[in-house]
Amino acid sequence: MSVTYDNIVSAQQEQGDVIRKTSLTFSDTFTQLTGSTVYLKNEFEQKTGSFKLRGAYYKIKTLSEEERKNGVVAASAGNHAQGVAYASALEKINCTIVMPKNASPAKVAATRGYGATVVLEGKNYDESWIKAQEIAKTTGATIIHAFDDSQIIAAQGVIGLEIIEQLPDVDEIYVPIGGGGLAAGILVAIKDKNPNVKVIGVESKSFPSMKKSLDSGKVETIEGGFTVADGISVRTPGEQTFEIIKDRIDEIVLVDDDEIINTMFLLMERSKSVVEPAGAAGLAYLVSKKPSPGKKVVPILCGGNIDMYLLGQIVAKGLATMGRMVKIFILLKDKPGALKEVVDELASLSANIVEVIHDRLSSNVRAGTTGVTLSLETEDQKHMDKLIQHLKEKNIDFKVLT
Repeated sequence: MSVTYDNIVSAQQEQGDVIRKTSLTFSDTFTQLTGSTVYLKNEFEQKTGSFKLRGAYYKIKTLSEEERKNGVVAASAGNHAQGVAYASALEKINCTIVMPKNASPAKVAATRGYGATVVLEGKNYDESWIKAQEIAKTTGATIIHAFDDSQIIAAQGVIGLEIIEQLPDVDEIYVPIGGGGLAAGILVAIKDKNPNVKVIGVESKSFPSMKKSLDSGKVETIEGGFTVADGISVRTPGEQTFEIIKDRIDEIVLVDDDEIINTMFLLMERSKSVVEPAGAAGLAYLVSKKPSPGKKVVPILCGGNIDMYLLGQIVAKGLATMGRMVKIFILLKDKPGALKEVVDELASLSANIVEVIHDRLSSNVRAGTTGVTLSLETEDQKHMDKLIQHLKEKNIDFKVLT
């Protein structure tokens, strides 16, 4: 079933007070970093923390009475799960969510917290999807697909209507792509209203399934690799989404994990926004490649649900990438005052010691010596380089670990 501009308008009319019109905010920081005039579309402000609620709510809202009696089932590792669970609770419909066994405990807990029955099945989304189909066959429950559904696509397209209303003279929109539901909906909304607006899809380099499909002219299944952006780690894009995207998308580009992590860190520090890896993908491409100088651009920050343990790693890696945190290993004589001499040298260059680990037992630590690992906070890369050079000049036996 094709999706039209009128379908998207109908979805907008049905969203009521449940779906929030998320803000579009000018960012001076990212404007300076990219050379473009950057406006952030903050979909992480949506209830449940993701744009996924838009599609889930509209799909469930339009179910027949018979379908409502039989309930719904969905497969998801996170955002779609929470969207379907919350929408089902609002409409008082029984809901079962199949999640991979390795799904984030926080996301599992959040999904259960919205009232859904959670079934843990499979090692990944594909295996969970098979189980969801089995449940649908035996119970008569309606499957709420994460992206390859015309009503889901139409509801996600409302974001495009909001952007045009909030910034009528937008030049380019950057959309993260996993299965393609978000991009497909926005393309229908934007290209019907103003075909001159460029829409660029952004995929992870580890999961370029839509890009590969467009290159070959048919839906492709890829092996996939590892990425922190699990929200866009889709091996096979949707059939409907592919048909819409192949005729309308201006370009699909790729980003890697380092670019995403750097952008997430900047969002937290500069914009005070916690955005999940998939949600930061579009902005990450702008920051790393600076493709559109002078253009008015809108990266869609499509979600903000991130595991707190991963968030801690993101902060640490972000600091290291920007030259604001360095970890070094120093081999010292095991005698009083040896460490103080090193600390004094560090203090002379205003390096802040964040963590100290002593080690006398490892095989690489000779008898009569001690190994000390120091985590140091520095101002920037220039400060870090100066610090390392100073330690070398003082003939201190050390190596940089990060």
